[in-house]
Amino acid sequence: MIAHVNGVVAEKFGSAVIVDVAGVGYEVQVAAGDYDSAVLGELVKFHTYHHIREQSQELFGFSSLAAKKLFELLITVQGVGPKAALSILSLGDSEQVRNAIANSDSAYITQASGVGKRIAERVVVDLSDKVGLAIQISRTSGSSVSATNDEALEALMALGYSLVDGMKALESVPADLPTAARVTQALRAGS
Repeated sequence: MIAHVNGVVAEKFGSAVIVDVAGVGYEVQVAAGDYDSAVLGELVKFHTYHHIREQSQELFGFSSLAAKKLFELLITVQGVGPKAALSILSLGDSEQVRNAIANSDSAYITQASGVGKRIAERVVVDLSDKVGLAIQISRTSGSSVSATNDEALEALMALGYSLVDGMKALESVPADLPTAARVTQALRAGS
């Protein structure tokens, strides 16, 4: 499996970005926000989901690990494939989508291309508990942990922590420390 691609943006078309990694171009399907922020000729890193089907293989890329984890949750919902999940994530940043799901806002989800009312309601019903807990933790704890832009949280998730467990582990760790120090303290507190 391809976990991430790190290289230069060689081309952009449709909803895909071609990332040149040491002379090999990887076509990565991305959400609208990531597509807009990818600049030709500049370095980019996408956390990827490698989708393998009988007839094809596709890479779906995300600028943050939190967005990738939300994508992986979305595709567990019956009737939501990778393209529909990417369409849902194109509605806004991953935190906005997560909030909509947690607040049972199926009308927001139906704005995604190719997602009807029934699928949107299924997404909300199936995932509101899973994503709502993380939001509740961040609201009630007053923690400065952001699920979308926290490198320490992404590192903990890469080590196998769930989003909720990672946020809990970082609650008592000062946000002004360097990322490596925050991860180390969170791991020590958890052991």
